[in-house]
Amino acid sequence: MENVNLLIGIPAYNEAKILGRVLKSLPRKIPGIANINVLVVDDGSTDGTAKVAESAGIIVARHLVNRGLGGALKTVFAYARKNNFDFLVTMDADGQHDSQDLTRILTPLINKRNDVVIGSRWLKPNSAPFSRRFMNKLANYVTLIFFGISTTDSQSGFRAFNKKSIAAVNLQTDGMEVSSEIFREIISHKLSVREVPIKAIYTDYSKKKGQSLANAPNVLIQLLLRLLR
Repeated sequence: MENVNLLIGIPAYNEAKILGRVLKSLPRKIPGIANINVLVVDDGSTDGTAKVAESAGIIVARHLVNRGLGGALKTVFAYARKNNFDFLVTMDADGQHDSQDLTRILTPLINKRNDVVIGSRWLKPNSAPFSRRFMNKLANYVTLIFFGISTTDSQSGFRAFNKKSIAAVNLQTDGMEVSSEIFREIISHKLSVREVPIKAIYTDYSKKKGQSLANAPNVLIQLLLRLLR
């Protein structure tokens, strides 16, 4: 086996209630990966999120204030570049993602077929609430119009990047619009991308997290402003 190093980056904001369970579910071994490292970005939490991660022996990067999803992902990418990781996987901290899908999302990278892999919740039937479906379809449409990419899940937080794409992706936004910005970077740097089906776990807790219909106009406006610059 090649000495392939993986970083799992988990942005977290006030996730102390569930984060320990998420970290415990992560596999210790993945076929084709020699070393698995985990980074939790505590994005200005006030509930002890960082302590939960530290007590599990996980490396924590702390933001003194809440910078948003984009700000947290900037820190994840910077850490991956600084430490020369071969692969990077981003996951949500709210328990929505199934760690058993890590092998599926990494396989195209391990086999050198793609630079970026998006885990899509919509390639399989799921019980996603209407607000999630609406927000995702809206963002997918914007992504298609501006970038020419037809995707089923532009807002997925479960993604995998190889070393080439880790170096290329240069995020500028701090908010939720970062998910669509990633597609701009994929197109800009001519990265090879594919979607793979993943399981989405919707609990009462996870349904309270993420984007809401009330926040949809603001997310869309911020995305359009960024795209039109």
